[in-house]
Amino acid sequence: MSAPAKLPPFDPADPLGIDDLLSADDLAIRDTVRSWAADRVLPHIAEWYEDGQVPVRELALELGDMGALGMSLTGYGCAGATAVQYGLACLELEAADSGIRSLVSVQGSLAMYAIWKYGSEEQKERWLPSMAIGETIGCFGLTEPDHGSDPAGMRTYAKKDGTDWVLNGRKMWITNGSVAGVAVVWAQTDEGIRGFAVPTDTPGFSAPEIKHKWSLRASVTSELVMDEVRLPADAVLPGVTGLKGPLSCLSHARYGIVWGAMGAARASFEAAVEYAKTREQFGRPIGGFQLTQAKLADMAVELHKGVLLAHHLGLRMDAGRLRPEQVSFGKLNNVREAIEICRTSRTILGANGISLEYPVMRHATNLESVLTYEGTVEMHQLVLGKALTGLDAFR
Repeated sequence: MSAPAKLPPFDPADPLGIDDLLSADDLAIRDTVRSWAADRVLPHIAEWYEDGQVPVRELALELGDMGALGMSLTGYGCAGATAVQYGLACLELEAADSGIRSLVSVQGSLAMYAIWKYGSEEQKERWLPSMAIGETIGCFGLTEPDHGSDPAGMRTYAKKDGTDWVLNGRKMWITNGSVAGVAVVWAQTDEGIRGFAVPTDTPGFSAPEIKHKWSLRASVTSELVMDEVRLPADAVLPGVTGLKGPLSCLSHARYGIVWGAMGAARASFEAAVEYAKTREQFGRPIGGFQLTQAKLADMAVELHKGVLLAHHLGLRMDAGRLRPEQVSFGKLNNVREAIEICRTSRTILGANGISLEYPVMRHATNLESVLTYEGTVEMHQLVLGKALTGLDAFR
């Protein structure tokens, strides 16, 4: 009988040994993105967040050089990474800030994915190579001022005029809008909802930036205004008609959020652990008190369960077996747990938890937006409720 293998030491940073599930390529991509975020984002993020300004164009070029834009797509200069590798990148980016992950998600999983999945070959050749290297930034126009969770009620309309299309309407809460070179805009038409690749220098198109945000401050958020925007026939995405188009793009982007939310949670948790080991009250570190250890243990359980869930969904996506309901499962659980981890971390840091010297309150505030966008808690609950019962409770 052979001697039992020696157990590896317990790793507080990876208590379940999740790294054992990752390939050498997975780890290399994760570590590359983590190093970039540590060098390029973390030294400046508090200032960017406080000022409400972020050098999007500069960061986009660096992210493109790293292969992080549209990284799970194939061809046209895209990296062709696996879904798990893309998820790991999202986790590391959001560990720096949700706004940085949003830049990458909207670029790759919404704007680029829509063109890659539903665009003509000419549209793909025109837009995707420059978007993959960050020279062209994209945005995704679906949400409207009066229609968020019910995109079928959108009022933006595109009407045929000869061989051209004339686009009128407004979109709201659009990440990257004011810095985008191309906007993927979804509109009602006489034949159903269609997507359009709109060059943002087209007359009648404008994208005023939304100010006075208390969340996602290190991210450009805009309104899109289309006033008699005339587009040629080849601006329409030919590959889809109806809500299936934008909703499939959202499902692809929500997958990245499942991973990204755990990055924000991890950064807050790590800050709480380090603080608990050094902050003294009643003559000893607060990490030595039972109530603090109970909080840390509960947070660690939810954090690493969330990473395992994200990894499982990534494997299903790579196998072509990931359903939209399963993405809703992940988005609902991981964002909800991430925001609770941030709030609990804040209690360990006490008053220091609200300071930008620590990442906790910034992550918690960002996650208030992540909790809402690309499907509110209630919408994902109803998606799962319908899947479980077969009964539609949306209306």
